[in-house]
Amino acid sequence: MERQVALQHVLERVKNTNLINHMMAVEAVMKGLAKRLKQEEDKWGICGLVHDIDYEETAEDPHRHSILGAEILASLGYPEDVVYAVKVHNEIHGIPRISILDKALWAADPVTGLITASALVMPDKKLQNVTVESVLKKMKKKDFAKGANREQIKSIEEIGIKLEEFIDIALSEMKLIATEIGL
Repeated sequence: MERQVALQHVLERVKNTNLINHMMAVEAVMKGLAKRLKQEEDKWGICGLVHDIDYEETAEDPHRHSILGAEILASLGYPEDVVYAVKVHNEIHGIPRISILDKALWAADPVTGLITASALVMPDKKLQNVTVESVLKKMKKKDFAKGANREQIKSIEEIGIKLEEFIDIALSEMKLIATEIGL
């Protein structure tokens, strides 16, 4: 699967710019994690890019989110491990996250929200001035970016990456595409 094809699949189904930006941010983080873990960067990036392909259709019905996404991706010929990782990234279903890919996507999804929120409270609303330390400080504030599940972010340690290193990888990768995602 090529990135351009995956992006086209996303753009055919997703119209909300913020959601597209989120999906591209998760793609960047997943590629950074793949690089760190010596995994397939393109595949991991695509997994991040398409993980919310069904969200606009299922936002009002969280019990369908990720199940529909997995069905869509399977019908389009995505690799089974990508389809499964997308399916299990919504904890509402209680399906176990088994592979390193599953666990990486699970942690990458909310960390992008925390980092984006950290950028948006900066005077210039840009990622360039966000630091690992500032994100870690914001992470401790329960009332900040409430949708970014802290336990889910910390679960990155299950695959052998310390929290501070994870924030560094995620922030560095997101900074590389800051203009593309409006930050």
